[in-house]
Amino acid sequence: MMSLVVNRNHSLMSRLRPILSLILVFVAIFVVSCGSPKASVPTTYSPEKIEQLQVLVEPITEAREKMSVLQELIADQNWIDIQTYIHGPLGGLRQQMRNLSTSLLPKDQKAAADLGKELFNRFERLDAAAKERSISAAQSQYRQAVQDFDAYLDLIPQAS
Repeated sequence: MMSLVVNRNHSLMSRLRPILSLILVFVAIFVVSCGSPKASVPTTYSPEKIEQLQVLVEPITEAREKMSVLQELIADQNWIDIQTYIHGPLGGLRQQMRNLSTSLLPKDQKAAADLGKELFNRFERLDAAAKERSISAAQSQYRQAVQDFDAYLDLIPQAS
């Protein structure tokens, strides 16, 4: 009778041994992964990162240079073309700015995202001013949009 109990315990242990080994492996992996040092967040832009950002900022800079077209349309009170310009040539700008903002260092991302949102709020107000045919509101929103645009571009690091 005693040998039967010993055989059962031996049989049970031989079945549990692989399971226990597997549990130990998972525990070891968990402990090692928790104990690893965290990757440090960069605090400055590397030359390679600046080069990547220059590629992303190029179409945004081109759009800023073409803002004078919008100013001329406002001066001419060409309300339909103002709306067309905002939704046409400037239409893809939001996504481009969002992509660039998320490529910045974490310390600059929020400011860039906030300025981008404010710029597009200005464009929406400018669009509304064009619908209302209000030249004073359109000129005011245009000036503020240019200021927001320039502030956004000032956040982007330049190659030395």
